[in-house]
Amino acid sequence: MTTEDELRLLPWVGPDGKPCYLSTGDQGGYVSRLADHIEAYQLGMASQLLEHARQILDDETEDLEELHLLAAQLTTALRDVLRVATSRVRRPVTPGRP
Repeated sequence: MTTEDELRLLPWVGPDGKPCYLSTGDQGGYVSRLADHIEAYQLGMASQLLEHARQILDDETEDLEELHLLAAQLTTALRDVLRVATSRVRRPVTPGRP
């Protein structure tokens, strides 16, 4: 857990590919709300992609191009989910917030 005055890892990177952080005690500010919405979107997309992966693997496809695309998408989704998890571990729990 962190205190409110510590940095929040945001669910995007800067133009140079480095992590972005938000320094604010205002959890209801515009950037905090935007980050919350993006995190929710990323988690939803990861869930949908996981279901899609199950379907492809259940079909026992031998289409290497399709499997390569799936692996690339799963890698991106896993990166996003890990960033969300890291950010949430560092933030204090606020009732009513994801």
